[in-house]
Amino acid sequence: MRRVIAVLAAALLAATVAGCSSDDGSSSSSDGPAECNRELTSDDEIRVTVIGSVASDVNITSFDGTTIRLHWFPAVPAGVAPTILMGPGWGQAGDTSPEGTPILGALGIQEMTERGYNVVTWDPRGFGASSGTATVNDPEAEGRDVQVILDWLTTRPSALTDGEGDPAVGMVGASYGGGIQLTTAGLDCRIDAIVPTMGWHSLETSLYPHETVKAGWAGVLSDVAADADLDPHIASANASGQATGTLSDEDRQWFVDRGPGDLVEQIRTPTLLVQGTVDTLFTLQEAVTNFEIIQGNDVPVSMLWYCGGHGACLTEAGDPADITEATFAWLDRHLKDEDVDTGPVVSVIDQDGRRWTGDDYPAEPDGAVEASGAGGTLALTADSVAGPLVDAESADLLTGLVSPITPARAETAVETTITADTDGLVLGAPRLTMTYTGTTPDGPEPTRVFAQLVDAETGFVLGNQITPVPVVLDGEEQTAVVDLEIVAHHLAAGDELILQIVATTPAFATPRLGGSIDIASLAVSLPTTEALTAA
Repeated sequence: MRRVIAVLAAALLAATVAGCSSDDGSSSSSDGPAECNRELTSDDEIRVTVIGSVASDVNITSFDGTTIRLHWFPAVPAGVAPTILMGPGWGQAGDTSPEGTPILGALGIQEMTERGYNVVTWDPRGFGASSGTATVNDPEAEGRDVQVILDWLTTRPSALTDGEGDPAVGMVGASYGGGIQLTTAGLDCRIDAIVPTMGWHSLETSLYPHETVKAGWAGVLSDVAADADLDPHIASANASGQATGTLSDEDRQWFVDRGPGDLVEQIRTPTLLVQGTVDTLFTLQEAVTNFEIIQGNDVPVSMLWYCGGHGACLTEAGDPADITEATFAWLDRHLKDEDVDTGPVVSVIDQDGRRWTGDDYPAEPDGAVEASGAGGTLALTADSVAGPLVDAESADLLTGLVSPITPARAETAVETTITADTDGLVLGAPRLTMTYTGTTPDGPEPTRVFAQLVDAETGFVLGNQITPVPVVLDGEEQTAVVDLEIVAHHLAAGDELILQIVATTPAFATPRLGGSIDIASLAVSLPTTEALTAA
């Protein structure tokens, strides 16, 4: 049997949410999130429906009448405790299985409750038992939904608070559940700690790099959420991306507006960014951008890379417990205020599973591994293709899903070989410089070639990353200078990498084919660093 409870926020939350507390007990800085000072009136109410058949489930009515399904799991042993919010991946409902095996790098509900945290999971709007339309973590929709969850938390007797109307709360979650943390922390300073795993900075730079649609991932994400209520812009962008490799100005701006983007500038919440080195959806650059912004605002921030994410880990993965232990250390320090070691500021992993750590992410390289070559002529046909990945051996559950859209060494390509003359860690975005001429028939698709780095010994593409290179094929000599996707790769003296330029890849929308490109010269510079040391 269902019963509806109307809880007046004026009575339960007082008249205002006062300034949130920082680690030293002072209120948040005046340039922090405006929602810290939002006022609640007697007209505000938290409407809750208890689901009689499931003790842990309740529905809350969000700001616009949308029903959001919550799942509540108290700390063990029961008592007043801080709370962790954990959002699910795209197209998924909130986790409801305490003893289940988490996916996408998420934490398990039981391990969180046994470590003394209440846990709230929820079905984002448009997914699971929630109503409404999914709008990809819009600050004005999904972001405000989480703020209502925060309001609701203050009505729970067992939820620890930092002050009146201010719950003691942290957030975890991967992918879609990672992105919502950055959005919420930019909106509301009541969040005390976040650990976004596989999150992003901008849906433009992640889904549309160099104005090139990641059609492979667009198809996968559309299939995953095929039965959900999605904003029409999502279907429109997928359709145009698959057909022509382009987006309308309206669709492009819609995704840009989803953020978190500029909201990251407002984050005053201690943040641990966890990102996958083989993530081809939300690449390492997304985490680096967020890290540099948050660090620039003197907010506690660390960054942990692992062999995983939205991608297939084909090399040594290292210790899978690294993420779990780092996450709990971060939460215990910034949510429970325990005196624990949160580890290095930056921890990355190379292809051998070796960790490299340091006090900062290097803004500038200490050196470079460089190579150049004469290039060659490439016919722009479907025969010159990087991928799909076949016969991949990995324990990663995502491998089967992502293999068809994962780059692999191409049989037909223009290549140049890079030989390391010293031992060093390549860390950052390699820079490609290419001088060329070419022609191609008219068509609606953009003119592109694609660049990737291949480990000559293993045959694997570094980080599974391939970068679109916009080209002008008008018969005139042109020069393209493009930063490739960030990689972390240890080179010993004599090791070889191969730079490949190809015509197409299943990772991205098929560009305009036909004609050819004559590459007069190729040069690549791989940044190296001494700022990190092998653990």
